[in-house]
Amino acid sequence: MLTNKQKKQMNNNFILRTVTGILFVIILVGGIIGGEIPFGILFLIITLLSVREFCNLVNQYEKDIHINTPLCTIAGGVLFLTFYYYQQVMSWAILPFYLCFLIAIMVIELYAKKTNPAGNWAFSFMSQFYVALPFALLNIIAWMFPDSSGIPAYSFILPLSLFIFTWINDTGAYCVGVTFGKHRLFERISPKKSWEGSFGGAIFCVIAAIILSHFYPILNRWEWIGFALVIVVFGTWGDLCESLMKRHWGIKDSGNILPGHGGMLDRFDSTLLAVPAVLVYLLMVLMVRGL
Repeated sequence: MLTNKQKKQMNNNFILRTVTGILFVIILVGGIIGGEIPFGILFLIITLLSVREFCNLVNQYEKDIHINTPLCTIAGGVLFLTFYYYQQVMSWAILPFYLCFLIAIMVIELYAKKTNPAGNWAFSFMSQFYVALPFALLNIIAWMFPDSSGIPAYSFILPLSLFIFTWINDTGAYCVGVTFGKHRLFERISPKKSWEGSFGGAIFCVIAAIILSHFYPILNRWEWIGFALVIVVFGTWGDLCESLMKRHWGIKDSGNILPGHGGMLDRFDSTLLAVPAVLVYLLMVLMVRGL
């Protein structure tokens, strides 16, 4: 039996989580549909915060590991900018700076005299390729399809749809799993996820894909359905990968920057694997169209 104090605390947590969630969605959606500049600013900030959070977690929970958080964070931001300008000559002007950061990560360990330099290198590069690179690749997805004149142009619908499908998959999987879930999907890592919930999330995503195909013919119906299913599979794996990482470190949340929702990695865990997979899928779509 819950006390009045416990009930009040639960209500306060629910309100905090709800408000944070609404603001999060408004900022993310607004930044994406606002155009290429708001998109770039938003995801540059997200990249910096996410890389910094990952580095802090590694330094706090990995024994004998100490990576250079400012260096890795700035490098992640430069990587994002390199891809942000990939349609322009400026991309080639920024790329050497990023390569200098990668070289610095290697060379600094020669003089740092740390107990586990190989581990420091590994986690430093993981901060780039596991965290920063997926956000950088969003730029390619946003600029992938040309406009009516055949010139590459920013389009909000593909990056926005990636997050829409992710949210629908998570919500659908949760609702169906709570109601009908009996068979555990990956009990060793995430005891609450079920096969029933995963299939439920997939069905809701397919329905959303069919609706989007009607309003946004940038992809046809089957291409939209494929897009959604790629996110269902790889988004789920991304979620599980971050859960495995947190279980390894013995923590519940990756951070507390989002009250009631945890850290940046908690909110974008599905995205980290879904973005590269979606990019590969869309490149295959373009290849098939070109045949």
